[in-house]
Amino acid sequence: MADKSSLFSSLGKDIPASIVVALVALPLCLGIALASGAPLFSGLIAGIVGGIVVGVLSKSQLSVSGPAAGLTVIVLDALAVLPTWEIFLLAVLLSGLLQVGLYFTRSGTLSEFVPSSVITGMLAAIGLILILKQIPYAMGYDGDFEGSLSFLQPDGLNTISALFYSVWDFFLLGPIIIAVVSLIFLFWWDANRPKDGLLKLLPGPLVVVLFGVLANEAFKLFAPGLVIDPSQLVQVPVSESLGEFVGQFRTPDFSAITMPDVWIVAVTLAIVASLESLLCVKAVDEIDPRRRTTDKNHELLAQGGGNFVSGLIGGLPLTSVIVRSSANVAAGGETKTSAILHGFWLLLSVLLIPVVLNLIPLAALAAILIQVGYKLNTPELYKRRWAQGWHQFVPFMATIAAILFTDLLRGIIIGLVIGFVFVVARNFRTAVSVANDGDFWMVRARRNLYFIHKYELQNSLNKVPEGASVVIDLERAEFVDPDNIDIINSFARNAKFRDVSVTIRGDVDHLEDTPLEAPAKKVAYT
Repeated sequence: MADKSSLFSSLGKDIPASIVVALVALPLCLGIALASGAPLFSGLIAGIVGGIVVGVLSKSQLSVSGPAAGLTVIVLDALAVLPTWEIFLLAVLLSGLLQVGLYFTRSGTLSEFVPSSVITGMLAAIGLILILKQIPYAMGYDGDFEGSLSFLQPDGLNTISALFYSVWDFFLLGPIIIAVVSLIFLFWWDANRPKDGLLKLLPGPLVVVLFGVLANEAFKLFAPGLVIDPSQLVQVPVSESLGEFVGQFRTPDFSAITMPDVWIVAVTLAIVASLESLLCVKAVDEIDPRRRTTDKNHELLAQGGGNFVSGLIGGLPLTSVIVRSSANVAAGGETKTSAILHGFWLLLSVLLIPVVLNLIPLAALAAILIQVGYKLNTPELYKRRWAQGWHQFVPFMATIAAILFTDLLRGIIIGLVIGFVFVVARNFRTAVSVANDGDFWMVRARRNLYFIHKYELQNSLNKVPEGASVVIDLERAEFVDPDNIDIINSFARNAKFRDVSVTIRGDVDHLEDTPLEAPAKKVAYT
């Protein structure tokens, strides 16, 4: 549970940030539900639960959870296999319990082995996709659903072709005016925000949303040709009464718990949602101005609790989501209070003012997301990775390209494969040095010896001639892989048949499973 003092320590920054995140999350929740073939309200439920439940349980200060674009295909396929929506909700609930099980096995620690080049590549790719995906909305075209990160779109276009289509064939002046003015204001506000007084708490995105609503209403009165089409406005389901609102919540059908398909969907959701959440939380730690580190294993417990509750009351599966989390960081959020409050704002707004929400132009929200995308994709990021060398820059760029031209999950997997190839190659550089002065030879481990160093170690020892004296120096190695210990043991056993004197230096007592046959500390085989 959260420390109350920390929850309320930065309200001046967390409240404005939570409003921004709620405004960004609203159309994303609806768009992802639509793309998943699920009831629109289920996306809002997942957003509310992701804010309140996961926000309370999580130890991440800036991550924001909700329905994720990366799960849309899984949900769509699951709804085609499972007979009813209520049975699918059971699968969501069970996926949450499985994630809690992963917490107890400490599976979350695996995310710590993801190369930083892949994480920063993911962030840059998300920023680039946000810009490319939101420009069509700024132009008045919406062939893709809000929140999509996939290269291929439902209308047959892709991210690049949709961009050109929106610019050349779908040029609508009303949305463009709102988006351009909004963008200019957002960048100006960031540079000129008052440092004192109440205005310093005013979130620029809120001003943009209000401007978008008022501008469209003004178009209706004075310039009907510029009026934004209803399909380009937020579309929250409107309930006529409290009973109708409550009636949109659903409960799982527990009678289907023995269905194999339910468990297949649950396991799939648990694995994919856990992977996305862990990578997102790790990425958010990278852009946290205070560089706080989240307990990744505990995050599985928080996400599992969120999916359990979401499935229990009729919501989509959820994950930690990089778009909302990035918006939270960009808006100045400092603690998890921002994520929790954004869930409350979503709940109150869809309950009390859905008609007002439906006046918000998507072009205004597009401007907000384009600015977030730029902050994730600054030229300085590319310069910094370039300066770090090819072993960082190539996986970084490969991850960006893979995510941009596939989707988030496939792109991350491709980036991980390439990143690990470079990690292995980097660690495969010379780890063993060989020197000799006449019949005296020195074979020295320059650092830890892993499995990949077996050939190098064996080749180095093979250079020692008959009748020589050799020192095998392991003092710089804190870890020696058991396979390498076996190689040293074999060399030492064979040495007496070759009239070779062997001295082994270094403390390797920690390798008790496969200890050196010679005593471990500064020992001579003679």
